[in-house]
Amino acid sequence: MDTSVLVIYTGGTIGMKQNEKTGTLVPFDFAEIEKEVPELKKFKYKLDTHSFKNPIDSSNVEPSFWANLATIIKNNYDLYDGFVILHGTDTMSYSASALSFMLENLNKPIIFTGSQLPIDSIRTDGKENILSAIEIAASQCGGKPIVPEVCIFFENKLFRGNRTTKHSAENFNAFRSYNYPALAESGVEIKYNLPAIAKPKSHKVLKIYTEMDTSVTGLKIFPGINCDFIDNILNMKGLKGIVIETFGSGNTPTSEKFLAKFKRAIDNGLIALNISQCQVGSVEMERYETGILFKKTGVICGRDMTFEAAITKLSFLLANNKTFTEVKDKIQKSLRGEIS
Repeated sequence: MDTSVLVIYTGGTIGMKQNEKTGTLVPFDFAEIEKEVPELKKFKYKLDTHSFKNPIDSSNVEPSFWANLATIIKNNYDLYDGFVILHGTDTMSYSASALSFMLENLNKPIIFTGSQLPIDSIRTDGKENILSAIEIAASQCGGKPIVPEVCIFFENKLFRGNRTTKHSAENFNAFRSYNYPALAESGVEIKYNLPAIAKPKSHKVLKIYTEMDTSVTGLKIFPGINCDFIDNILNMKGLKGIVIETFGSGNTPTSEKFLAKFKRAIDNGLIALNISQCQVGSVEMERYETGILFKKTGVICGRDMTFEAAITKLSFLLANNKTFTEVKDKIQKSLRGEIS
């Protein structure tokens, strides 16, 4: 039986072409993708496409969008060997992170990709990204997929999705995975970094979760941050979780007023996760006194999670676990390879 891949178009620059009359960018019909990327005909795979009825700019992505994606994959999971998701770049790392948590027992490739230039642009990076993403989604060894993970492929590199951050709005190499190596690099051949690729721990049936709790927020600490401002955030009605971006290896101001506000909120049931503002490295709250004092308030160490992974993981856990203790326990564990 031929290898099969489902290409899912959600929106974004990659699916745009210029309207000849108005000059504006409009989505094209992905049922006719081979007209724009004729090289697809050379694949010996069975390729099908699924386009969102109303493609969206990725800046408008919400949890309902992720639930829709998870459901599409679940409904087609037994029909295809791999999936390629065409997505806008702005929130691609959030979507790849969210989907990694929402899909349990995954043993097939789900490759996000997109482009910085529209598909009909002469210099588009979209064609190479689509072609390589499809090849990776279809690649097998011994009858098993080589990369059974949620990934992002962009400009010759394949990354674990929940390890990525968009780092450039201008360059073709728009994404980075600062704390985890690339899973593959494409050149004349696609070379896989096999030791870095996660293998399925079980062969259970795919299970999807479609609920995400949006009662979460993020807070970036900076010198001179107003404690009343922090108080207003921590006391927001309905707030259940917060991801705090701190200095260096997890350090914050040590004033009693500052620390007391976090301790009070955490004692009242708030889940607070500490990640670093630095793109490279990990939170180690016992390295300096500033980190130790913050840890004593009850803040949880987020180690080397990206902000995208931390916020989506927190939303996922709050929606699908009943108690504070369960969430606190699981937020510290690597569920889908998001923590080293």
